[in-house]
Amino acid sequence: MKATLRIFKLLLATLCGFLPGIVADAADVSGQWRAEFDTQIGVQKYLFTFQTEGDKLTGKATAEVDGRQREAELKEGKISGDQLSFIELLNFQGNEIRIRYTGKAGTNEIAFTRAVGEFAKEEFKAKRVVTNAPAPAAANNDAKAPQEPRLPRARDIVLGPDDKLAFDEPPIGIDTRRDNIPHGKLEMIEYDSKTVGTQRKMQVYTPPGYSRDKQYPVLYLLHGIGGDETEWERFATPDVLLDNLIADGKAAPMIIVMPNGRAQKNDRAEGNIFAAAPAFTTFERDLLDDVIPTIQSRYSAYTNRENRALAGLSMGGGQSLNFGLAHLDTFGWIGGFSSAPNTKSPAELLPDPAAAKEKLKLLWLSCGNKDGLIGISQGVHAYLKEKGVPHIWHVDGNSHDATHWKNSLWLFAQRIFK
Repeated sequence: MKATLRIFKLLLATLCGFLPGIVADAADVSGQWRAEFDTQIGVQKYLFTFQTEGDKLTGKATAEVDGRQREAELKEGKISGDQLSFIELLNFQGNEIRIRYTGKAGTNEIAFTRAVGEFAKEEFKAKRVVTNAPAPAAANNDAKAPQEPRLPRARDIVLGPDDKLAFDEPPIGIDTRRDNIPHGKLEMIEYDSKTVGTQRKMQVYTPPGYSRDKQYPVLYLLHGIGGDETEWERFATPDVLLDNLIADGKAAPMIIVMPNGRAQKNDRAEGNIFAAAPAFTTFERDLLDDVIPTIQSRYSAYTNRENRALAGLSMGGGQSLNFGLAHLDTFGWIGGFSSAPNTKSPAELLPDPAAAKEKLKLLWLSCGNKDGLIGISQGVHAYLKEKGVPHIWHVDGNSHDATHWKNSLWLFAQRIFK
């Protein structure tokens, strides 16, 4: 009897291996599915159109974010039972990014996991689009997509009473170069990175009247995932902002260092930029062991934490919070401008709130109220408030954009080293 049972199990396993359709048919996912969810570039609305043939899944994805639409043909689609997977190709700042979807299908819902390299992962549900009455195929081809009730967002932008301006908006012209004031110097330098094992580049701004006869505080300014050591200059011209602020007596003369936060040998923002996310973590050692020692050896810079600041935008904002709060003996002033999903959880960022209260000179958090990533900074603010850690929480009317980053730098620079 036992031998017969073993033979039956072996036969069943063989049938499952060679004739899967006999055991479990592929789920019927043909048709259209709607979803709305938060991503690293904001809240996105998707309409997926699927066709199936055997274990092959084909179709397209139509996406909308901030009023802009794009369409992509799905690649490498597969379906087996209730499990499906496919690739969406996204062109981001001239780079082709592979976004992988895996899902489990129900009758009228698919639970998806969406992975953008190693940088970001979202989980969301797509709902089947159902029409009340069937229409002829030819008519469907020319008709607009069925109108459905708006789906709830995975993470809506929900603003609370604290989510408001901490300071007035900057005046127009903060980044206008003025010919009648002294100007600092902006230069590109190279340094040996023992962390990466190669020579790397960074931009350095020295203030008007820079002299080896005196010492200067230093602000280390980090870029986003699609940028490099030139991004801050392209987005916000920090040299112009600081020249103007220093001339008006609103900021202390300081050195600004803009390194490349992608700590790998090919540190250009090309190819699948999200696949380079681990290099942004590696940059912690490059910053501490290579960048800062280089600046201290080549420039007349203070070497104490009270005269060293760290701030950044998006991915660089997350790096600034992650690295700065982990090294309070190195940085006294820390700023995160619309920090990205690489930001650690609030409890990980500040496991010892008492130490932060004692050592921090300034902790700055800012974000735009139209930024789909605002929930990250809101969470950090709420934790800091609960633990009684002094900080600035500044929410303006911008999105995840250069205007917010420029304005945040202008405001932040006036409040450090004082």
